[in-house]
Amino acid sequence: MPMTGECFCGEVSYQISGSLRDARSCHCSRCRKAFSSQASAYALVNSNEFEWLTGAKLLSSYVGNHGYGLQFCSRCGSTLCGIFDGEVHGVTLGCLNGNPDVELGMHIFVDSKATWETIPEGVTQYGKGPAEQE
Repeated sequence: MPMTGECFCGEVSYQISGSLRDARSCHCSRCRKAFSSQASAYALVNSNEFEWLTGAKLLSSYVGNHGYGLQFCSRCGSTLCGIFDGEVHGVTLGCLNGNPDVELGMHIFVDSKATWETIPEGVTQYGKGPAEQE
């Protein structure tokens, strides 16, 4: 059964026909600013399994020099997805409707987490990104 998601005002909505993978929470300073939170909650999707249902004309994008970026609703400001080279790369877990049946598998960039944040013991943590730990 497809998953759906939407922004805070409900004007932009999407559907995912596949499954989410590699759910993570990123604690870097950039994600704190982009998500207005202590960290992001994000999972990867296959771009060919993602489809905008309504409000695509309301999407605004921010893309950094590295090709990765975010798309958000220009009306309410909800960060909906991440993009890479113009294609949807992943979704923010907070905008999914219902239970996405996914758990955060890792917390990344915890070396740069906010000083006021406490990460629970026993969760998988990486000081940087997981590939950079090897």
